[in-house]
Amino acid sequence: MNEFDDIRIFAGSTGKAFAQRMVDTLKIPLGRSDLRQFSDGNLFVRVGETVRGKDVFLVQPIALKPNDEFTEILFWLDAFQRASARSVTAILPYFGYAKGDKKDEPRVSIRARVCAESMELAGADRVVCMDLHSPQIQGFFKRPVDHLYAQPILEEFIRRLDLHRPVLVSPDLGFLKQTRRFAESLGYPMAVGEKIRRGHDEKAEVLEIMGDVEGRDCVVTDDFTISGGTLADLARGLRERGARRLLAVLSHNLIRPEGVVRLENAGYEQIICTDSVDNPHVAGHKLFHIVSVAPLFAETVARIHSKESVSSLFESRNPDILKSCLDTEL
Repeated sequence: MNEFDDIRIFAGSTGKAFAQRMVDTLKIPLGRSDLRQFSDGNLFVRVGETVRGKDVFLVQPIALKPNDEFTEILFWLDAFQRASARSVTAILPYFGYAKGDKKDEPRVSIRARVCAESMELAGADRVVCMDLHSPQIQGFFKRPVDHLYAQPILEEFIRRLDLHRPVLVSPDLGFLKQTRRFAESLGYPMAVGEKIRRGHDEKAEVLEIMGDVEGRDCVVTDDFTISGGTLADLARGLRERGARRLLAVLSHNLIRPEGVVRLENAGYEQIICTDSVDNPHVAGHKLFHIVSVAPLFAETVARIHSKESVSSLFESRNPDILKSCLDTEL
């Protein structure tokens, strides 16, 4: 009897590649399911096998098509509950609505809270996500949340690079704490850009760069990019201050085609990102190097199922998981 016989991992429409890497790691089959979209736009989901008494895990990022992807998640959660699953866990490699985490102006919705409550009402017993835009979003859920970190895996990739006098660069003061964790672990100095965002158009202006970057290989760290605007503006400022090489490390990559062109022209040597979002705009592109975090999620599923600690994954470097992630072929 396989230790994972009571586990069933299913994939939403945009989580198939990621879920397949997870089940390949665990050496179990991917759950059978059926999704249809009718001509009027309505979605239909159907579980293709029995899940009665099983621990079910649904893999679906809320990313490039957030409204469709989120709606689909709700239907899947409801279907699993009605099929008498023992537990249902929503695995969100990227939780796009995490950006809507506060009421920072009059008459706006706190979208992350609405999503959290909706998923719980639809049947989620647990949520697993990675590198939330704001960690306090975990408090919007009444059910357990396992918050995973890409940092150890991305750090290991950076260690393998041949860098000359490297410096880690935070794109703004808001990401400074995360960049500091990278810098302390790697033993690199830091620099930080100061930017201002004047509206909701995803455009930000870099005003100043604080720190020594002249003659150094600069590694910009950020949680995600959509338009590539901040990274491009920062690259311009770093070059003006004498940066030697430019690289960037992202937890999530949601970049659009126009953003790809923007970064191609910005002078970056390489953009390193995870596979949390199955983004067709970067697949096979020589500028982007994608590192898989699916083995990390697979290990998390195994630990949840066996009632082991998940937080201990990040208390020390786990060489087996790091190797599995960096060696996964995409």
